[in-house]
Amino acid sequence: MKIATFLFVAVTSVNGFMVRDGAAKSMALKVTKAATDIDEVIAPPSVAGSQKEKILKEPNLWEYNFGLQDPRVKLPHGIIKDVSLPEKFEISEAQIRTLEEDGVVHIKGVFDEEWVDYLRQATKHQVDEPHFWAFAGTASKLYDYIQRNVWQTNSAFARFYYHSAMGHVLAQCGRTDEIRVSTDLLMVNPNKGFKWHQDNQNGPITWEEGLRFWITMDETPKDYGAPVYLKASHKNKVVDEQAVFVDIEREGLEEYKNEKLEFRTMPGDMLIWHPRTVHKVDGPSDGIWTSYRRVLGGTVAKGGAKYHDKRGSGGVLSDLGRHGMQDKEPLKSSFFPIVYPRFEREEAKDRDAGVVGRNPVDIITKIGGLATKASGERFSSFFQVLGSQSKSS
Repeated sequence: MKIATFLFVAVTSVNGFMVRDGAAKSMALKVTKAATDIDEVIAPPSVAGSQKEKILKEPNLWEYNFGLQDPRVKLPHGIIKDVSLPEKFEISEAQIRTLEEDGVVHIKGVFDEEWVDYLRQATKHQVDEPHFWAFAGTASKLYDYIQRNVWQTNSAFARFYYHSAMGHVLAQCGRTDEIRVSTDLLMVNPNKGFKWHQDNQNGPITWEEGLRFWITMDETPKDYGAPVYLKASHKNKVVDEQAVFVDIEREGLEEYKNEKLEFRTMPGDMLIWHPRTVHKVDGPSDGIWTSYRRVLGGTVAKGGAKYHDKRGSGGVLSDLGRHGMQDKEPLKSSFFPIVYPRFEREEAKDRDAGVVGRNPVDIITKIGGLATKASGERFSSFFQVLGSQSKSS
């Protein structure tokens, strides 16, 4: 296994610890503005005799930043930062039942052009000034840019959660009166994509306590990039809880493997699914994106969720913060902020003060549990997913 691939798992899945502002200034490397504008194509798709070029180039080592980042993107709709209540977006009972029965639902047009522009500007800033905790994932070349728990380091994404209708939509989908962010990911261009898998990097919650979400900023390309789900596969009884990679030809998946749901999402759409729903995303065969596929995704916890200590399993990699929570305690912490019915100011203050983040001691002690043979065997499925990328060409 390549070291870069291991680091992708260990770092992009954890986001790493956060340094406070003063420390950040002393630790941060001098940033050189990335040459690529997030809305500018470096080169169009290849024509006869020309070679395709990625729309986004890998940052140089000295371009990475530490600590908190604030793009200072203006909130839309006259929203006052940390004051205005979150917006609402009503969905139908039919959409909720589709999620419950099929394991996935596509909700169109949740966010208007102003919100999409806000997210694109926040993403542009993040890509132009990459954070250190995106280093291993970007270097692995599995994504052009990927960063877990981006809300912890980039204030624009935190405010999106606080003020947008995201929480309201997810609360309706989960038939719950509370939504907390368990873990998130900013993902730009998944290169060759990810083959059939289920999601177990959901933070310290169980399958039934969470919902997965995607918020899309771009139109899905015509020939690749559309997420594909096995209809109702969240009800299967054969895929192990610790598994990530899924062989859809295995015994017990016969009733699901031939019913595929493909979604060609547009800017401002949401995809919401059960964490056990088996799905894939195919990238271009050569791994070269000549357009953008920018997505803000992750897992939220429904009201009543408890904290589950996942040390000794691969699930721990999305929970490496030093929050001090104990197994089976109610999930109430600044590390997993409430966003519906409204954010809490004290939690927001903890985030802005750098209290919420990652600690190297916790990274070492929690990942150390994966060193056992049993844990390694359970976690090996994740590496199969990563390895499958190089075999898909």
